Amino acid sequence: MPLRPVTATAGVVLAPNPGPMTLDGTNTWVLRAPGSERTVVVDPGPLTESHLAEVAACGPVDVVLLTHGHADHSEGARRFAELTGAPVRALDPAHRLGDEGLGEGDVVAGGGLEVRVLATPGHTADSLSFVLDDAVLTGDTVLGRGTTVVAHPDGVLTDYLASLRRLRELGGRTVLPGHGPELPSAGEAAERYLAHREARLEQVRAAVAGGATGASDVVELVYADVDRALWPAATLSVLAQLEHLRREGP
Repeated sequence: MPLRPVTATAGVVLAPNPGPMTLDGTNTWVLRAPGSERTVVVDPGPLTESHLAEVAACGPVDVVLLTHGHADHSEGARRFAELTGAPVRALDPAHRLGDEGLGEGDVVAGGGLEVRVLATPGHTADSLSFVLDDAVLTGDTVLGRGTTVVAHPDGVLTDYLASLRRLRELGGRTVLPGHGPELPSAGEAAERYLAHREARLEQVRAAVAGGATGASDVVELVYADVDRALWPAATLSVLAQLEHLRREGP
């Protein structure tokens, strides 16, 4: 897919990997200041030559940033680095190419911009968000449609809720998600996600109080309206919810 401009400093190239977990496909974000030829690329996406070539054609790349290490975001990073010569920075050392990592509070210069790094664990332990003056790139922490799977054991709901509260503080910045369309307000999106999670937790509490003894029992009660093909993911999500409730205590 060709580059689609979204904000004054961000455009998106949609990867051809649609599916139940990836929605329309992975959003590969291309960042640059107005007038800059050089870019910052966030999440090269899957190892699909046509997609990587489309992104590489957007301009010289100063640096590649990964929101997290899931394959639909990171699989193509090594090949993309070969195509562009750009280093790949990530929180998890296993996904880095080059000398520099990435973590909370870092400010990355590239494409004529400064990109601030915000640690937002929960979906995965290595999840990061990237903050611009007018937008925030959220990876899979906030999606453009639906809600995010927080899958036990790497996904930790307690951390995820804290990350949503951090994103809520970003107010009216545009959300540039890892999947799905952009959203007009980070604060409003995070608030909706928090309300959804609390409603789900109430359902899980009620299921346990009603005698559900394991994750599969809870899924049958709480996710009865969800496509059964998604129940394995729902089971991992319920395990994360049960762990959160155990941490929370009575």
